[in-house]
Amino acid sequence: MATMKVSPPPPGPSRRESPDPTPKIPSEIPLEIAESARARRRGLLGRTGVTGALLLSPASSVHTVRMRFAIDVAYLDKKLRVLSVRTMRPGRVGLPRPRARHVIESEAGAMARWGVRRGARIVVSAAGRGTE
Repeated sequence: MATMKVSPPPPGPSRRESPDPTPKIPSEIPLEIAESARARRRGLLGRTGVTGALLLSPASSVHTVRMRFAIDVAYLDKKLRVLSVRTMRPGRVGLPRPRARHVIESEAGAMARWGVRRGARIVVSAAGRGTE
């Protein structure tokens, strides 16, 4: 089992977001990695929930057809920077995102709690060693 950490996006003058209180970001979030085509196709199908998150790599889109719960989806570029975050209800098909190379799925609401938003960087650690 791998873990992930969230590095918040750098502050910038062009950001239009209101300064909200910093979310309580867990130091490490449990992360399951779906690297095979079969694991990516299955994703979270058939589950009633997920502890932590699931990283689909490589991937640029997801669907929630036959899913049992709503999910948060973060689209990442090749450097693991968050391009966008969406919440998808069951029965939806997401369009492929340009420049997206990886996708993280979690239960709806988890990404906001973890501070995952556009511009943030995800750091993945596997078996006690850090990788980016």
